[in-house]
Amino acid sequence: MSLWKPVASHNPQAREERQVAMLRRFLSEQIIPFHPFYRGLYKEHGFKPQHLKTFEDLKNVPLTTKADFLPTDANPQGYRSFILQPTPELIREHWPKTRLAALLAKKVIFGSEAVKEDLQLEYKPVLMTATTGRSAEPVSFLYTKHDIDRLEEAGERLLDIFNITSDDRVVNMFPYAPHLAFWQTALAGLSRGVLVLSTGGGKVMGTAGNIRAIDRMKPSLIIGMPGYTYHLLRVAANEEHDFSSVTKVVLGAEKVTQGMKDKMTALLEQMGSKKPLIFGTYGFTEARMAWGECPAAPGISSGYHTYPDMEIFEVIDPDTGEHVGEGEDGELVYTTLNARGSCVVRYRTGDLARGGIVTNQCPYCGRNVPRISSDITRVSNVKELKATKIKGTLVNLNSIGEVLSSNKVVDEWQVEIGKRNNDPFELDELVLNISLQQGAEREPATDRLKEELRLATELTPSRINVLSLNDMLTKLGMETELKERRIVDKRPNN
Repeated sequence: MSLWKPVASHNPQAREERQVAMLRRFLSEQIIPFHPFYRGLYKEHGFKPQHLKTFEDLKNVPLTTKADFLPTDANPQGYRSFILQPTPELIREHWPKTRLAALLAKKVIFGSEAVKEDLQLEYKPVLMTATTGRSAEPVSFLYTKHDIDRLEEAGERLLDIFNITSDDRVVNMFPYAPHLAFWQTALAGLSRGVLVLSTGGGKVMGTAGNIRAIDRMKPSLIIGMPGYTYHLLRVAANEEHDFSSVTKVVLGAEKVTQGMKDKMTALLEQMGSKKPLIFGTYGFTEARMAWGECPAAPGISSGYHTYPDMEIFEVIDPDTGEHVGEGEDGELVYTTLNARGSCVVRYRTGDLARGGIVTNQCPYCGRNVPRISSDITRVSNVKELKATKIKGTLVNLNSIGEVLSSNKVVDEWQVEIGKRNNDPFELDELVLNISLQQGAEREPATDRLKEELRLATELTPSRINVLSLNDMLTKLGMETELKERRIVDKRPNN
């Protein structure tokens, strides 16, 4: 945490020069010697760290994708080939004389076991998380003690961005799982000295148990997945609980629309909270950390504040792979600068940021770090639908989700993609399952929803099923799944 304030005040040019120098050293001392996948990839492409002199030179570093983690004939180890794997021989061959001399001095003074213990703390995996496997096979990512320290540091910075101090109390409703969001929150509290109650979410304690925990603990902050957190707030408001202590809500693991934030704000105010703030976060398993928004005016996102001494973010044209200009739309590319365990360099996240990245000083908190636009779309949620016999149409299901989650009369929703008459040779159909707010009239609500979807996506659903709230919660797996089932593709081979 001692480095955070200086890092958050660097000017953009000095920051980029420092990042390039850090990456050059990281590639020379860690990636090329110890990383099986990148060692082979860079040899194949003829890339060497000395080729990296400016930020623009990053384009000469080969890109990585999700497919590279999966076992193939060329890469039978899959995710294992992304783990740093040093040996005494590789250390002697690749480390600079200064680092070797430091190891030798420690061995002379403290003995061989002390050197071995230090290297184990740096390189031996001690924690595993995994992707959720929604769009591909789940992939494991490993942390060493060095990486746990990084995760704690990132967590401290997150809480600092949210203005959370040791006097605050937190209820963590992320599920107990090998999942980044849970570990980031739990370790952030431990590192910053904040009292955190981790409930495991609805799957462990149930919604009633979580509400009782909030009633008793009187936290200032609750944190969880957007869908489940909204569900809990809705139940608590209907039961007239007092949540006046809750002044901040942090949401992670899924995109959060402004409409969803507004609905949560209204529920909190109904339960006595004064001017509550709703924050979104952005994180992904491959990075093994998360980033957050700082407090801003209602209806405004300050963007996700990054940690430029720990990573490099780029924005590229997803079709050409070329860099785009500041503030322009594109795909996010991530590079770690000081990790161990599972490491990725120039990793294509598959996330499209509308508004890209800006590097000017944040007008809300004054931190001078790159900020990622909060308007992020997952490429995996862009599906091809063959709704006519002529050709398929790409449909951005994220846009449908934005319309549904922002609609004031839609309580819960689910998108189903299937085949007409369940015939695998028939055309595709898109069906919406929704539950409505109490008192909402069915026909006006569904007619208005069809029009909103047509304007936003140029798509009209095959049909809209209006279900009871309980039936919708069951279909979503609200208290039984790690993430609720918002988009269900029932087509063969999907």
